[in-house]
Amino acid sequence: MVRVHVTQEAELCSIATVGDIGSTQKVMKKEKVSILNSQGLKLVGELEDTGSKDLCVLCHGFQSSKELPTFVSVSKALTESGFSTYRFDFTGNGESNGEFAYGNYWREAEDIRSVVNYWRYRGWRVISLIGHSKGGNAVLLYASKYKDVASIVNISGRFDLRRGIKGRLGGSKGVQKLKEDGVLDVYDRNGNFEFRVLKSDLDERLATDMHKACLAIPEHCSVLNVHGSADEIVPAEDVHEFGKRIRNNVVHVIDGADHNYKLQQQEIARLVADFVRSIPRPPLRASL
Repeated sequence: MVRVHVTQEAELCSIATVGDIGSTQKVMKKEKVSILNSQGLKLVGELEDTGSKDLCVLCHGFQSSKELPTFVSVSKALTESGFSTYRFDFTGNGESNGEFAYGNYWREAEDIRSVVNYWRYRGWRVISLIGHSKGGNAVLLYASKYKDVASIVNISGRFDLRRGIKGRLGGSKGVQKLKEDGVLDVYDRNGNFEFRVLKSDLDERLATDMHKACLAIPEHCSVLNVHGSADEIVPAEDVHEFGKRIRNNVVHVIDGADHNYKLQQQEIARLVADFVRSIPRPPLRASL
């Protein structure tokens, strides 16, 4: 059973859609939609409804939210292409309920499952899952387990999850303290508390095998792997590791782009929209 809460306030705006002859104006509805995950926690998201039942779900990265500028740009390109979109906050992030947790890749994949099931139950067709950074890992893990989406877009995901840990946890001393004490509080450069990490969180991350997950993604799922050549957070070489293992995938490196594509917003948005448009539509079906 999928439990949901939907806010009633909605914003209406016009979008132009180009048909075979001329162009028409359609009304797009923006609506905040909250969905309960499998733990009963509220996931808050924004639906941009173009009138199409073809829906793209956008999944943010580490300590981010549905308001990530890159995702706002990608969502705009998708709606202009006629698709509806849903951007949501993972558990413990943004407006969603629950406590933030380091690691928890598979739990975020289960958040995605709650979202996908909700929209399918309401008669929508989830045609693509789009994830940035850690969200890229989450959508790939989802595809490896559930094998029921036509396309995945992995934007700047990390292949080797053993890397990038020290930078988040205060270097080697922080990692050692976590291993010895079982818990570590992380602070920013100004001494402000950011988040707490449990040793079990680190263990879960280290046990998450992206190599195995990539091999499990079925051939009928088309995957776009995108990375910026100037990414200083996740090395650009990771995108090629995904490309070597996923059966049906395209690798695209955007020259000069950083982790968040600050100077390439239009390029990444256009690339994603073009890819989603190229994917054959699966039949509408319910999944509970």
